[in-house]
Amino acid sequence: MSNVTQMTPKLSPGEETLAAQLDAAGAADAATRFRTSGLPTRKIESYHYTDLKMLLREVPDAGIAANEASAPALRIPGAYRILMVNGVVQDTTTAPAGVVVGKVKGPVLSTRDDIMVRLNSALTGESLSLDLANEVDPIIHIDRRTEGDAAHVNGGAKIFVADGGSATIVETYSGSDADHLGNHATYIALGKGAKATHITVDLSGNTARHFAHAEYDISADANLRTLTIHAGSALSRTQLFAKFSGEGAHADFTGLNLVEGGQHADITLDIAHAVPNTTSTETYKSVARGRSRAVFQGKIVVSTNAQKTDAKMMAQGLMLSEEAEILAKPELEIFADDVVCGHGATCGALDDDSLFYLMSRGISRADAEAMLVRAFLEELFDFIEDEELHEALSGVSDSWLARAIPEADI
Repeated sequence: MSNVTQMTPKLSPGEETLAAQLDAAGAADAATRFRTSGLPTRKIESYHYTDLKMLLREVPDAGIAANEASAPALRIPGAYRILMVNGVVQDTTTAPAGVVVGKVKGPVLSTRDDIMVRLNSALTGESLSLDLANEVDPIIHIDRRTEGDAAHVNGGAKIFVADGGSATIVETYSGSDADHLGNHATYIALGKGAKATHITVDLSGNTARHFAHAEYDISADANLRTLTIHAGSALSRTQLFAKFSGEGAHADFTGLNLVEGGQHADITLDIAHAVPNTTSTETYKSVARGRSRAVFQGKIVVSTNAQKTDAKMMAQGLMLSEEAEILAKPELEIFADDVVCGHGATCGALDDDSLFYLMSRGISRADAEAMLVRAFLEELFDFIEDEELHEALSGVSDSWLARAIPEADI
């Protein structure tokens, strides 16, 4: 009988740092497993376009508690703001009617075979909890900051929207201008007939690395809308995991990668239609300029008993330079036979005829490009009825356009 020796991968400096941080947090089993597997490479299908072993060569020290330092990266007039600094919930003002704010220990996400989810679960000590009852009137703004010197910060939020309740939740990620590594988690459970809008916006500094995970449990007759925006960070990746657990539920998943100048942004979506009579739409867009990369991966799984599922996925990309790269991989796994499902993907440059039309009327090329990009993006913001929130999010895309097309009059 031959002896087979299991090869342990050679760990990079960043991987060694992560393993040491797991040891320091008392997560010995997680550290042992991590030293065996390391960070995912292109060989791992879900990370094929985002090779973390190459992209996370260096990892900063674990973040320490910090006080508020910088100003909010996104101001939403009238919103109820909850501040989290370096993963720690700060003192909050009196909560509005229907909102109970607390803290919860332990991981907020379900156990998954994903290294960044496992790292978050092992390194997050205490998370924000929100119980939302009835119709919550003001927008809830969870302002997540990573402050001070370069730091590795993990944090979590666990949110329950009661039966028949409704709420709009906006999470922003920002902080000091340093080489931070953020790994954030959010769990949202919608009760029967509940309605929720969940918007996440990455506005981290130019050299930051940003990871976020959102998990949704959608009960019967519930309605969910999501919007993911990547507009900051050198490297960003948001993973969304959604499960339809009650009949009559519907969800609209939308997102946007805005990248330029070497940025890498990845939105990865995994949806499970697990019961009959549920519907969903998925619309994701990317705009890339310079030597940058935008990634969208979307998977819809329809289980055997999930008859009458209706799910439609679309990914659209707009390249503003020859060096830009947009990668899209929509997938369907259907195990039921009475469904309506489809997916598609498009990618290209700005239309020359449209540019010519605008320029022939005295509009500069830069302004014409900006106008067409705005038109391409506006569909994602149409559902936002609150005018001030709509204006704030449109301002995010305008700020990016001002950087990507500096000659334009934004």
